[in-house]
Parts: sequence; C-alpha cells; structure tokens
Amino acid sequence: MSTSANTPVVTGSSAVSRPAAAPSASALKHFEHLLQFETDCWDVHHAISNARQDFVLLDVRGEDLFTRGHIAGAVNLPHTRINADSLSVFSGASLFVVYCAGPHCNGADKAAVRLARLQQPVKKMIGGITGWLDEGFSLACMDPNRIEPYSGKQHDKAGQL
Repeated sequence: MSTSANTPVVTGSSAVSRPAAAPSASALKHFEHLLQFETDCWDVHHAISNARQDFVLLDVRGEDLFTRGHIAGAVNLPHTRINADSLSVFSGASLFVVYCAGPHCNGADKAAVRLARLQQPVKKMIGGITGWLDEGFSLACMDPNRIEPYSGKQHDKAGQL
C-alpha cells in the first residue's frame, strides 16, 4: 500500500479501523460465502449480453414499477406472489436472481426468503434498479409513453431509454 508522503498512517484512530479488520483467512471465508448469496449488476449484464444467462431474472417489484422500466429479459413476479403455483412455469432446477428498486428496498430479500423456503436456488442482485442505472445500463419499458421514474428520460418507440 502506498500513501502520500504528507499523509501519516495512524492505526486504530478511526471508526473504520476500530475494530480491527478480520484475519485474511476469516475474510476469505466470509467473502467467498457471501458470493453464494449475491451477484452484482455487472455480472448479470455480462451474462445477458453474452448469451450466457443460466438463471431466471426476477423483478420482484410491483407491476406498475415494472411497466415503467425493468431489465430486459426480466420476469415480473412481485415478492408477495411468489409461491409454488407461480413458480410452476419454471424448471425445477432454475437458479433465480432477484432484484428490486435498490439498496433502500428489501423486496429482493423478501423474495429470496420465499424462494429459499420453496427449496429454490436464489441469489440477490445487489444494487437493484438503482445499481443497474448507476452502472450505465439501460432499462426496457412496457409503455413507451411513460417517463422513466429514475432518470426522467422519455422512452423511444422501442421502449428503450
């Protein structure tokens, strides 16, 4: 690690360094474990863009928000409607990747709980729609006459921003 010649390194003096960081072996175990439960917008986009999508992408927000803008290829299934009947159209071996509005929303967590209770493999796409837009990716829209709620941009006739 390099530091500026004018920046002294003081350990244990901030809320960041108190408590001390975990030992490397513990950190490795934790972060490897975390990746079993989460993926990010970039990895989802890469899989979709390169015809490597081996998961069902579920937008678990309400229908109105889905209509305003969603990730192309996502299936809208609000978390409150996830049950054995609503999942019967999917292969029993499907990996579900769930997302909601963003870090301020726990809809994806609620959806993941429902899916796990139904013995379905599931990961949460961290960041949700907010993270997707922050990465610079576009949304699809079911109603091209609506204004996209997150950016205020008008959709074109194809439903793209």
